[in-house]
Amino acid sequence: MSTPALTHRCLAIALGLATLIQLPAAQASPAGERQMIKSAMSAAPRKVAATASIVTMEADGKMRTLRQGSNGFTCMPDNPATPGHDPMCMDKAAMGWAMAWIGHSTPPAGKIGLMYMLSGGTDASNTDPYASKPDAQNHWVKTGPHVMIVGAEPAFYDMYPKEAAPDTSVPYVMWPGTPYQHLMIPVK
Repeated sequence: MSTPALTHRCLAIALGLATLIQLPAAQASPAGERQMIKSAMSAAPRKVAATASIVTMEADGKMRTLRQGSNGFTCMPDNPATPGHDPMCMDKAAMGWAMAWIGHSTPPAGKIGLMYMLSGGTDASNTDPYASKPDAQNHWVKTGPHVMIVGAEPAFYDMYPKEAAPDTSVPYVMWPGTPYQHLMIPVK
């Protein structure tokens, strides 16, 4: 899997957020861009999505803004190359957390972030932040529409289940014990 594809996959998981989308040539058209904006906006509540920035990642790994926003949230469209429907929307702190995860670096301390994945879900390893497909050891889970809390102190996550094979119908910690642990909160 290429680096940009792995990047969006990871965001969709954490969050979820999966890997950042690579634009097929057909999606570079105005109609394709409108469809990506619609997909990205489906991730968050209507009032959040209405004024959020919409971005995608090009095949070269560079971010491209499809629409500039004004509320501090950034939304990304579904990546058709990943399992599940995974558009996502995150605040500035969550974006910093996600970029640290993508870059294999330590997330910023003391910056709690919020991510939305309201129109899709996570189809990912619950224990390995970088797994790209299920195997016997990585405890693959499927979570429907949810929100995520990222960047909290470890003690916050200690209040929630951390099982490798969690009940995804209730809040649980994904990637427990890693710098990228986060709270998954199902909404349906």
